Amino acid sequence: MSTPVAIYGATGYGGQELLRLLATHPEFTVAAALSRKQAGVAVEKVHPQLAGFYEGLEFSSPEAPLPHAIEVALLAVPHGTATAIAETLGDRRIVDLSRDYRDDDDWAYGVPETNRANIAESRRVANPGCFATGAVLALAPLARNSMLWDDITLAQTTGSSGSGAWAKQGTHHPERAQDMRAYKVLTHQHEPEVVRELRRLGASKFDIAMIPQSGPFARGIFTVAHLRTPESVDLEALYRKFYADAPFVRVREGTPTLRHVARTNFCDIAVHRRGERVVVLSAIDNLGKGMATQAIQNLNLICGVAETTGLLAPGANL
Repeated sequence: MSTPVAIYGATGYGGQELLRLLATHPEFTVAAALSRKQAGVAVEKVHPQLAGFYEGLEFSSPEAPLPHAIEVALLAVPHGTATAIAETLGDRRIVDLSRDYRDDDDWAYGVPETNRANIAESRRVANPGCFATGAVLALAPLARNSMLWDDITLAQTTGSSGSGAWAKQGTHHPERAQDMRAYKVLTHQHEPEVVRELRRLGASKFDIAMIPQSGPFARGIFTVAHLRTPESVDLEALYRKFYADAPFVRVREGTPTLRHVARTNFCDIAVHRRGERVVVLSAIDNLGKGMATQAIQNLNLICGVAETTGLLAPGANL
């Protein structure tokens, strides 16, 4: 029998992706989709792309008690609101997609490629931020091998879907479709969690400058990490060894491409060097590996399911 799951915040982009992914997942069934604004409305009416997959399921209010039979909850709610919900869920397993618990040592930090054992032993996982995922995966092999000893510049470009389902001035897609801009330079909220995870992996003497940028596309995060490392190390071999048991990280030659990871849980990485100067490139789908597919990967792990279950789908070329 499949495990019943509740999705809080099931009308946003993250919630929609979770519904899409779990519609065909062999181990989990969405038993409750919660939305304050859409309570009582059929899921298929709000999300027509899911027609035929959730017949009879209506959104319910997050204020209503969750049925006891539901064992797992996914919190795809705005930052600052997950804590109050989590406090009502008792000892249920939880994956929180907000940033409310990312610096809480009682919650496992949910990058499986760097923290798989802790996640599998936990009942509560803090899903990482999308920028943080792209950065941590780009730098983790160097952190683990004590090769982060200098200033690191992270130039990361994100698609408009990263701003959420409800448009705001400056994040609305028509405002950025033919444009490029930086924002929250050196002050982005994901920078502390990148530093925290890299230090947990063993790095200590480094400094990060994060430069987030709004790109003229809908989905994806492209990360360019600039740093210096000793010349004697074969970095491509180092990365391939580090990620040898990571089914969703692919070490590429040349450059990763956003369209090849769109709507997938893959992170594609390439590493280049000239002397001590190193550039690491990574590409993820911000709503996939940066959010919903990674949440499903974490859900699989905390429920004792093979981490690839329901997620092994190729990317597209167009």
